[in-house]
Amino acid sequence: MGLVGEVLLLPFAPVRGSAWVIGQVLREAERIYYDPAAVRAELAKLEEELVAGEIDEEEFDRREDELLDRLEIGLRAGYGNSDGTA
Repeated sequence: MGLVGEVLLLPFAPVRGSAWVIGQVLREAERIYYDPAAVRAELAKLEEELVAGEIDEEEFDRREDELLDRLEIGLRAGYGNSDGTA
């Protein structure tokens, strides 16, 4: 893009900068959400809740399925190491 194009787009620089920041925040949030180590910790906590009687089997199964889906997505997307650990 030439000098004229840059001058014409200059008023939109704050918008482009904001979009970049929002994209960075979104990527980091996804990395944390799908991090296999974090998901495994949540699975362990969920099992503790079941053993302590804080939740029933149905709630455990529903939440476990959600966490296992997150774990699979995280591993497939490469959020953990190649050996499946974070």
